[in-house]
Amino acid sequence: MTINDIETLIHTDETRNLELKKTTGELKDGMKSACAFLNTDGGWLIFGIAPTTLKVVGQDVTENTRREIAQALTHLEPALDVEVNYVDLPNSNGKQVIVMHFDKWVWGKEPYTYHKCPYYRIESVTKEMPRDMFVERLKAARPHDFAWENQTAERVTLDDMDEERIRNAVRLGIAGGRINASAEGATVETLLGKLKLLNNGKPTNAAVMLFGKNTDDYPQLLLRMACFKGNDKNEFLDNKQEMGNFFDLLDAGTAFCFRNLRLAGKIVGMRREEQLEIPAEALREALINALCHREYDNPRASVSLAIYYDRIEIVNPGHFPAQLTPENIKLQHDSFPFNLKIAQVLYQTTYLESWGSGVRRMVKLCEAQHLAEPEYRLGNNTVTVIFRRNRDSQNDSQNDSQKSLNERQRKIVGLMRGNRQITVAKIAKTLSLSAATIYREIKAINTLTELYWEGSPKTGQWAGNTFD
Repeated sequence: MTINDIETLIHTDETRNLELKKTTGELKDGMKSACAFLNTDGGWLIFGIAPTTLKVVGQDVTENTRREIAQALTHLEPALDVEVNYVDLPNSNGKQVIVMHFDKWVWGKEPYTYHKCPYYRIESVTKEMPRDMFVERLKAARPHDFAWENQTAERVTLDDMDEERIRNAVRLGIAGGRINASAEGATVETLLGKLKLLNNGKPTNAAVMLFGKNTDDYPQLLLRMACFKGNDKNEFLDNKQEMGNFFDLLDAGTAFCFRNLRLAGKIVGMRREEQLEIPAEALREALINALCHREYDNPRASVSLAIYYDRIEIVNPGHFPAQLTPENIKLQHDSFPFNLKIAQVLYQTTYLESWGSGVRRMVKLCEAQHLAEPEYRLGNNTVTVIFRRNRDSQNDSQNDSQKSLNERQRKIVGLMRGNRQITVAKIAKTLSLSAATIYREIKAINTLTELYWEGSPKTGQWAGNTFD
């Protein structure tokens, strides 16, 4: 840079992108403007110019001057590498002009501070940055540090955690090889600590979302479910709301689907297999994704499950990561979980099988039943996955529904297929029947196909050639 370059640069006087100082006696104010440039559109900081007359006067630069500038730059945070140009002023007995350029701020970068205080630029004026602007930028730069899931849950203790849910999830993780077997006998506090769901020994919001027993103070932990008579919302056939932790809501959503969707039968070899008209595993995957990836900061929004005559819609409050679109999400891609901690726990406990592969799995499951691929639709801060129902297939199923198990028995088997560890009590609650009725139906099912409970009452599962 030359004096001619500097004269051209300062021709328009001080602007949003230019700050002029007569000497480094104003170094502190100059660094505030440098911080403002870094937080706005970038700019030039020049010492050795008379701001009122724009006369290039230069200044004497000593080794001490250079040290003071270097020291001042260290008070800009985050740390950055700034080139300081010392430009000789002709015919001035060795005076120099000091020139520094600062890049503009980019969304997603941390805001800059000088001596721990942030500044920004309004036209040619340097001002302290408002707190809400600073916090918004800091959240954008470090989203997981400020995420809802990582905040300590207010008025929640370890006693408010559902121990049975925790231990069941950990057992699945151990069986899947994702959690060390030594976790089997650990305390609840130790298990939550290993899952990184504690802050200084206190449960986080993610812990409540996953394992909380009482979620009354968390209105966002709600699942709205409805079944409509036609293709719009004019007439309800079934309507239900459930509040609870992740596992409560997943169970409730699965049960609602079994209650309101038909079971279809097909012959495989010498056996008849019963399937939900939309693959239960695909619906379950979509529900898991909605509950896992929704934006929990908004307590007024909730995940919803709507069954229409021609389709099923699962809606979650949130948005796609910048890297994904409704088109490329069906291709192989990396995972970009909005709630990283929740996603990590669900992966460890095998509820998320493999990050980034869930959508492809849903596509393949639908293809196997000759159904259209799931569709994705983005709305006003919502993501909707749509499953198209095959009405002709349903009619065929209805005509031959008595060839094997009756409707109630097929729903019982369907629930067992969805969760091999489901209890009789849970089946009874899901189907609004008594436990005695479920036991009678299981006995009747066993006369047609082998069905039995294998293993201990707590850790066993349903088995038999029913599931072959």
